[in-house]
Amino acid sequence: MSKRIKTRLERDSMGPMRVPASAYYGASTQRAVLNFPVSDLRFPRSFIRALALIKMCAADVNKRFGDLDPTQAAAIVKAAREVASGKFDDQFVVDIFQTGSGTSTNMNANEVIATRAREILGGSKTNRKLVHPNDHVNLGQSSNDVIPTATHIAALTEIHSTLLPALRLLHDCLVRKSGELMPVIKTGRTHLQDATPITLGQEFMGYAGQIERAIARIEHACERLSEVALGGTAVGTGINTRREFSSQVCLKLSKILGFKVHETNNHFQAQSAMDEVVEVSGILKTVAVSLIKIANDIRWLASGPRAGFGEIALPEVQPGSSIMPGKVNPVIAESLLQVAAQVIGNDATITYAGQSGSFELNVMQPVAAFNLLQSISILGLACDNFRERCLEDIIATNRGPEMVSAGLALVTALVPAIGYDTAASIAHEASRTGESVLTVALRMTKLSQAELEVLLDPFKMIGH
Repeated sequence: MSKRIKTRLERDSMGPMRVPASAYYGASTQRAVLNFPVSDLRFPRSFIRALALIKMCAADVNKRFGDLDPTQAAAIVKAAREVASGKFDDQFVVDIFQTGSGTSTNMNANEVIATRAREILGGSKTNRKLVHPNDHVNLGQSSNDVIPTATHIAALTEIHSTLLPALRLLHDCLVRKSGELMPVIKTGRTHLQDATPITLGQEFMGYAGQIERAIARIEHACERLSEVALGGTAVGTGINTRREFSSQVCLKLSKILGFKVHETNNHFQAQSAMDEVVEVSGILKTVAVSLIKIANDIRWLASGPRAGFGEIALPEVQPGSSIMPGKVNPVIAESLLQVAAQVIGNDATITYAGQSGSFELNVMQPVAAFNLLQSISILGLACDNFRERCLEDIIATNRGPEMVSAGLALVTALVPAIGYDTAASIAHEASRTGESVLTVALRMTKLSQAELEVLLDPFKMIGH
């Protein structure tokens, strides 16, 4: 027989509702719990923190305007600060798949903060007159501007704390590896076929360049996210809020966060659409695609080790097979590839969600926010893991240099001296007989061995 949960009676605009006695949330949140029993997905810590900081700064600004009693404001500020610190994360119980505006989660925050503020003031948990979730905690706000604002702030927080540092460290690692591996000559490949020589360091220079540009793209994303919807309230007109409310809250938020956010100059687009979220997700997808290219190249370069390319050796982090002893797989690169696939899938969800703006409101705010924040977080963590457990300890083998002299693409260097057609004939003959380009060229041209050795020096083919 299941243990009966103790409850208390709470009330909202629809009437009474029983909630768990120990809960800090109230009737509106409990209705959402009952209405949306869909998944185990909840908003992450970064979003809850962003939401609480908005409430905290709003209370202080409303007090300065004289719209909120100083005692109430102080209690709300303290309660919101505690929520922002993570003290009440277990009280955020609403499913991601909820009301499309995120109203249920906004009310979840309002109720938790209001209940805790009443407690701070020494009152009853249920005394809505002491601190009201709508009239006091939500003063000057609407779910329709708060939830998009919290999404932007949470995304910026994750980018600055997780993703950008990870990408910068990854870039530094690739630059360092490029320098280490620059002397290692190898066969270049186009269409997965042998091409003219390149150094392993030059390949890694390419990877570093991709990440350098990824960082620039993410920095652009930060500019787009810094514009927030707060101040538009219900439909973008700013009804029931002061004109200066949003700008003052944004100033306070910027000081706390360590990066700037500012009120949009067009609230109607900020609430009816999610174009910035869609754009940023597209940038994250681009970064994911860059990482796929790098991770797959690493897998190919390390393939074998005997029956593949085997030009690099990866650190051995775990046994690769439950049946084949001694097998070691490129599991860290595979992990990164799966993260990239998830980010691309998240982008598809966000793209669809972005199309769901009808008139004055987009009604897929929660699922878009969840997917955006997940993409930022897992990309950052996967980049760190890829760098630490794979890239840092990569070493070159002798396989690349050994295969250069046997490469048919070396014949390209002879074209200026003997012409394309003769060079092609040499390549075909070398392929047929298995001889080196040098051996066949000695037989098919009038060039001396000394001349051919100069022309076929692979290190003269890798750049000016």
